[in-house]
Amino acid sequence: MFFTRPLAKLIEEFQKFPGVGPKSAQRMAFFVLDQPLEDVQELAKAILEAREKVKHCSICFHLSAQDPCELCADERRDKRVICVVADARDVIALERSRDFRGSYHVLRGLISPMEGRGPEQLSIRELIQRLQNGPVTEVILAINPTVEGDATVLYLSQLIKPSGVKLSRIAFGLPMGSDLEYADDVTLSKAMEGRREI
Repeated sequence: MFFTRPLAKLIEEFQKFPGVGPKSAQRMAFFVLDQPLEDVQELAKAILEAREKVKHCSICFHLSAQDPCELCADERRDKRVICVVADARDVIALERSRDFRGSYHVLRGLISPMEGRGPEQLSIRELIQRLQNGPVTEVILAINPTVEGDATVLYLSQLIKPSGVKLSRIAFGLPMGSDLEYADDVTLSKAMEGRREI
């Protein structure tokens, strides 16, 4: 299919987004071309501004335009409890629940030998320094139950347990409102493992 060079380049750039294939990239490109020039300029400006200003917090490694980030700077949060997550999207998901009032630590990925990512590529060293420097009483591992997630949890637990800090992992299992008969075997297994006394 023939596209004039600037349009082909735009489609090519959109295809670099995760989960965007050729057809979606074409739709996005045509959508941009149909928008008023001012709207497209605002979009371009927002992309550039976010890329230039948003960095990793020096304490928790969450994404923010300020350092320390808004969560670390909030005096109302319990600094004694650290919830460890794989990336910034997980912080946002947990914050949506409005149940957790402690602090976070973003690993910036998971241990994945297949992708050439070991513990040294993650912010694990900084997490251990936080445990040594601060009055931390509990670390909660909110990491997905995948092969990479489980490997990361195992590695972290070997580092953290000797410190005497309480270590826990969030439970996994059935979502609210779902039926047991439709749940897969792994989900049911995790739900049984994560059961608690009532």
